[in-house]
Amino acid sequence: MNPYVGTGFFSFLGLFFHRMFLLLTGKLPIDQIASDEIQVFVLVLLGISCSMIGAFLIAKQMTMLANALSHTILIGIVIAFLLLKLFVAGSESMSMPIDLNILIIASIITGFLTNLLTSFVHKNLKLQKDASIAFVFTTLFALGILLVTLYTKNLHLGIEAIMGNVDALHLHDVKLMLYLSFFNIIVFVFAYKRFYISTFDPSLSKGLGISNSFINHFLMVQTAAVAIGGFRAVGVILFLSLLVGPILIAKHFTKSFHKIIAISMMVMTVFSLVAVAITRSLLSWYNMPLSTSGMLISLLLIMYLILMFVNSKKSPLVVS
Repeated sequence: MNPYVGTGFFSFLGLFFHRMFLLLTGKLPIDQIASDEIQVFVLVLLGISCSMIGAFLIAKQMTMLANALSHTILIGIVIAFLLLKLFVAGSESMSMPIDLNILIIASIITGFLTNLLTSFVHKNLKLQKDASIAFVFTTLFALGILLVTLYTKNLHLGIEAIMGNVDALHLHDVKLMLYLSFFNIIVFVFAYKRFYISTFDPSLSKGLGISNSFINHFLMVQTAAVAIGGFRAVGVILFLSLLVGPILIAKHFTKSFHKIIAISMMVMTVFSLVAVAITRSLLSWYNMPLSTSGMLISLLLIMYLILMFVNSKKSPLVVS
């Protein structure tokens, strides 16, 4: 039984920190982690990756391309599922489980495809960059929606991929996000200077032999991998909010780029816990089953609006 059933907001927080102490001291087995704790872990780990990637996407003005990619990976998810059913499951039920490792590969391939198609449309059809992104984004997303409605009705893939469902998360989702977060941390620890120079001084980057194009494509690969890792939690629509929301909030506290990343991670950690606590409390007190991901995004928006009100001038993203 879930130990958080019937708890209020503050009792939820007290019980959560008590159980985390038991987990860290080895008195709580990992397989006895409650679903609410799984939700917190996944959202926090997702926020850590989104903070690192989102800071560079915003600085490079690539958020719209990331938004397009987060939607177009839907077609990669569906095609991967259909291929698995065709070559692995044969004529078995559509209720077969999806291997998330395969979906990560599918999302990365879709990410490359999105980038290539956007560049092709921009260069060969002579469309503006934003128009090229919009054309590719709407086309691939529409095809993904069509495939979802035609072939995955019994799987409920459309609901999870588009809107997210934190209640459906399991321990393997925590492991997946932990691997992705570890991968992104390792990348930025060893390649932070390259990303940094490519972002803020492309000319110097080119002179040093750093390929700006490669950095941009690699960022898209990271975005695609994190998006597929978090689609069960927040879906493809709300994913962009996690890339930009915490960064925009952090910009009100500092102008230092690396501090912006650190603060956005802390913001996601706190708000993820608060969002789960609030939704559990409303469910316990008023029987209101609200979306945890929707609550998280709403809290980020409220925080940003408060900071906008307090700080009348918006702080630009610059380097100290």
